[in-house]
Amino acid sequence: MGVFQSMPSLGRRSLVELGPRIARLHWPLILVLTGLAGAGVLTLYSVSLGDMDEYAKTHLIRYFIGAGGLFIVAMIPLRVWLSLAYPLYAAGIVLLLMVPVFGEVVNGSQRWIAIGGFRLQPSEMMKIALVMALARYYHGLEFERVSTISGLLAPLGMIAVPVGLVFIQPDLGTALLIGFSGVAMILLAGLSWRYILVGVFAAFFGIAGGIQTGLVKAYQWERVTAFLDPTYDPLGANFHANQSKIAIGSGGVEGKGMLEGTQSQLGFLPEKHTDFIFTIFGEEFGLRGALLLLGAYLAVFLLTVHVARSARSHFGRLMSLGIGVTLVLYVLVNTGMVMGLAPVVGVPLPLVSYGGTVMLAMMGGFGLVLSTWIDRDQDTLRTRGWKTDRLIHP
Repeated sequence: MGVFQSMPSLGRRSLVELGPRIARLHWPLILVLTGLAGAGVLTLYSVSLGDMDEYAKTHLIRYFIGAGGLFIVAMIPLRVWLSLAYPLYAAGIVLLLMVPVFGEVVNGSQRWIAIGGFRLQPSEMMKIALVMALARYYHGLEFERVSTISGLLAPLGMIAVPVGLVFIQPDLGTALLIGFSGVAMILLAGLSWRYILVGVFAAFFGIAGGIQTGLVKAYQWERVTAFLDPTYDPLGANFHANQSKIAIGSGGVEGKGMLEGTQSQLGFLPEKHTDFIFTIFGEEFGLRGALLLLGAYLAVFLLTVHVARSARSHFGRLMSLGIGVTLVLYVLVNTGMVMGLAPVVGVPLPLVSYGGTVMLAMMGGFGLVLSTWIDRDQDTLRTRGWKTDRLIHP
């Protein structure tokens, strides 16, 4: 008792404030996130032919570290994250600028920075930082300016800089995800559909120009060609995609059972522990298992939307929606890729694929969602001109 009384008043007040915040945590969301990480542990155990130490154990440890980070982020008041949004975005840009100088080259791409015994992928952290920064920007912007040229210049620039820095690594898949997440934030802020149509045409001509000028590499364009024509180069560019579809189809409704997947266990698939992990899951647990896994992702998204609907803060609701949309984009691109519905790009399945930075980034992002939930009743944050309740409250 004497020790507690000797603590500074600020420390005592912090402890008093911590209790109610813990009580207000959104436990259903935490439970579903834990279930997804558990699915990753099971699949990675199978990928390693029953060896827990190769991937599964590390994945589990990373989840517990990420869960600790999620808890810490959730305990920090939303107003603090509002003030840190721009600094965190700037830090992410600095890290991306460091990649060409200090980054490690793995499989022909320079995407990682070694910090001690940990390899950090700044592009994954940038996805969350960009969502925060755009939410902060629109938090202070009058709704009437959302669909004006002056109101669009800053967010487009904020999106273009990290997209360009990631594209030159080269990492087309992550660059596209960052770009899509940023554009989704602009749409959620209430951008007029006229600008959306103009943007679609601009993107089409931009891609065509990139192909003509050589900005899009030959192997990247070959992936698009392979996607459009499944019979193209079946033993080369289309080999992995075809093997993935065979594996998922062979799982049927029930699946072949854990450790029983032939396509995966016999080495027909590359990057089984990262990009193609959904293929392994589909082959071994079948259609039922795949639908259950996708249902868990849908549950996370719907819970995130629920958090956004409940928030009185413009910053909190827009940031929460942005993180939910980012998760959906991850899942759609990854599962579409392995099922032949999208070109093959290097995009992991969040919380299931093996990868430290992706795990920490996503858990940190959902920590922000939980912070929004805890402070959902607060209306003390500045909310000038927020007139887009129709986007969340139909």
